[in-house]
Amino acid sequence: MDFLAEYASFLAKTATLVVAILVVLISFAALRSKGRRKAAGQLQVSKLNDFYKGLRERLESSLLDKDQLKALRKSESKAEKKQGKNKPEAKPRVFVLDFDGDIKASATESLRHEITALLSLATPKDEVVLRLESGGGMVHSYGLASSQLARIRQAGVPLTVCIDKVAASGGYMMACIGEKIISAPFAILGSIGVVAQLPNVNRLLKKHDIDFEVLTAGEYKRTLTVFGENTEKGREKFQEDLDITHQLFKNFVSRYRPQLAIDDVATGEVWLGVAALDKQLVDELQTSDEYLATKAKTAEVFHLHYAERKSLQERVGLAASGSVDRVLLTWWSRLTQQRFW
Repeated sequence: MDFLAEYASFLAKTATLVVAILVVLISFAALRSKGRRKAAGQLQVSKLNDFYKGLRERLESSLLDKDQLKALRKSESKAEKKQGKNKPEAKPRVFVLDFDGDIKASATESLRHEITALLSLATPKDEVVLRLESGGGMVHSYGLASSQLARIRQAGVPLTVCIDKVAASGGYMMACIGEKIISAPFAILGSIGVVAQLPNVNRLLKKHDIDFEVLTAGEYKRTLTVFGENTEKGREKFQEDLDITHQLFKNFVSRYRPQLAIDDVATGEVWLGVAALDKQLVDELQTSDEYLATKAKTAEVFHLHYAERKSLQERVGLAASGSVDRVLLTWWSRLTQQRFW
């Protein structure tokens, strides 16, 4: 028994030593990487024509018997050889981008690099298709995301926006830049409005004899607060700021979709795709899959994705805290004076 106790004590000491060494090594690595420049990301390009072809061939190999499949491949091979003898005409190109928006429009960081890359080659004969999913978020964040899409329009490259699920508020602000907006029949669109909300616990603090001082330099440096006593003048100024932001939103949408009766649709309401078509918020009812599969028959379709390179520390940290961060960000942003499209 004494031997076992001594052995257990030895194992505990050894484990403690190993853990201590690991902590030191991790800390040293963190200090070394702290001052380093963040590694650049990488643009990933895949040809969707090959993806669709692979799907079809997989289905053919499952449904056709051996002789039928052999005959089909032989005829395809002959057609390719015949086409190869003639000088093939240059096919138009379609560049596909994805934007999955959160409150901060975090996907803008990748979007800006993807747009920079494609604009170095794209011509007015090509097309950019954005598959957009967003319920909106912070004004300044979605303002920047929209400005990135505006670069495509300014370059004279046709932009089509496909919405399968939702493009509301800031999401619709991005969508309206497209020369053509395609929506699934039951996607959610609209919400052309601005909202800001926050609690005020000033009376609760007073009840417990707690003073909270808000000192400002500038009459409207702080209009509404969580802890201080809000005034009617502050509320009026805050509402005025919201109205100004809403008017800017309306003007922006009207600039890119002048066919809209803007006062009728800029009420903060949302519509499903079928109703949005009647309101001229969208141009066609179709899923992005149907649109791109059709395009792949006559054009070369390329999917672009800019992937940020992350260190092992960052990947572990993101996996551990990503969900918590999103919940806390949503909660705190809704409590503060952040304005939302």
